[in-house]
Amino acid sequence: MRRVAVQRKPGKLTPDYLLFGVTIALLCLGIVMVYSASSARAYAQLGDAAFYLKRQVLWIIVGLVALYITMHIDFHYWQRLAWPAMVFSLVSLVTVVLVGDVISGSKRWIDLGFFNFQPTELTKLALVLFLSTFFSRLSKEKLSSFTKGFVPPLLWIGITDLLIMLQPDFGSVVAISGVAFILLFTAGIPWGYLGLLAGATIPALWGLAWAEPYRVRRLMAFLNPWADPSDTGYQTIQSLLALGSGGFFGLGLGQSRQKFSYLPANHTDFIFAILGEELGLLGTITVLALFMVFAFRGFRIALKAPDFFGSLLATGLTSMIVFQAAMNIGVISGALPITGITLPLISYGGSSLAITLASIGILLNISAHSAR
Repeated sequence: MRRVAVQRKPGKLTPDYLLFGVTIALLCLGIVMVYSASSARAYAQLGDAAFYLKRQVLWIIVGLVALYITMHIDFHYWQRLAWPAMVFSLVSLVTVVLVGDVISGSKRWIDLGFFNFQPTELTKLALVLFLSTFFSRLSKEKLSSFTKGFVPPLLWIGITDLLIMLQPDFGSVVAISGVAFILLFTAGIPWGYLGLLAGATIPALWGLAWAEPYRVRRLMAFLNPWADPSDTGYQTIQSLLALGSGGFFGLGLGQSRQKFSYLPANHTDFIFAILGEELGLLGTITVLALFMVFAFRGFRIALKAPDFFGSLLATGLTSMIVFQAAMNIGVISGALPITGITLPLISYGGSSLAITLASIGILLNISAHSAR
């Protein structure tokens, strides 16, 4: 049900410390696992076992500064930046397609000299801000309108997905589409329109998945990775071997065998597999529990938000982080095809880590303004 703004009590505002604590716990776990997973490769290739660790710590510091700033800015301020942020993110997506660096067959990064910027990560935040602002400014009648409440946001989502597919980055398209659907549902778009959207989106995503030979190979490897164990099924098999060899308590920190050039992207996309190998089932359950607490507190903030915009924004930000975590863990466990989605707050990352922490800062500010 749509809510009106609630008058806030005077005095110091207190953010959700449990959500902040979970964030710090995931970051600390990420620091340990990034070093453990990357040290052997970093020493062999760069002569510095702590190369990725130092960069990760640097980006965490940048991200925590961003979190501190966004946590102290009234979340309503971001409504003013929704349109400019959306336009800037789309321009960035066009730029990366035209002049981006090609890495592993995709153009996802823009080299800014001192760091590589990934426009898709900014786009995820910008789209959540844009949709939350758009829906919060519509009346109930317009939200129920096909031409005023349903079609306009759909056009923006479609343009965003199209530009990301040109990179190509199918995993991010799935993640963005999933979060956008959650926001459409939360905003109160009629069930009939949502059913129509689902009926059109699922076949479209399926068609995109089969449009490129490498995606077809990934899908076939997902169905039976052992059919091609040395090529398309290699990463999935090595990931499952890492998880399985960890047992209940794991092999111990730093004792992973898969990180020695067996499992590619072991400090980014597949860091959860190394975590399972070294910390065992106990470690993986701990990570799952932390993300479940994060989801609970995030959606609780959405339910207690002082107005409709805050509720939508909290829902979108929480969904953005939790949905990506679920996708990554699903890939590592063999429940989903390989998507290239990293594990938020734990995987090695630059601009993506900073943007995630800035998003959490906005979420904390919403919690601080929640009705008492």
